[in-house]
Amino acid sequence: MAKQFNIYRGLQKPLIYKGFQGKFIGWGIASLVISLVLGGLVGSLTSMALGGIVCVGGLVGGLFFTAQQQKKGLHFKTRHTGVFQFGTDFKKLRNGTKKKDGI
Repeated sequence: MAKQFNIYRGLQKPLIYKGFQGKFIGWGIASLVISLVLGGLVGSLTSMALGGIVCVGGLVGGLFFTAQQQKKGLHFKTRHTGVFQFGTDFKKLRNGTKKKDGI
């Protein structure tokens, strides 16, 4: 008889860290790195105070944007609003089958 092993079903769940799930963890890390680089660049070219403001502003803005995108879900879906009507051409249907073209 073959051995049976228990399957851990939690493996299919997305990774969660500090409230961010799946790909949005990478987005949060990217906003952190980009804001640090931009803050350092602005700080070296102008004043350190302005660089710090750019760094903090970029970090807060990036994390806020990431949190707003996460509310839409892990997969971007087109969300249409409105009522859709799909028409049927009954002339092409005969006795429950479609008319074949060219035969």
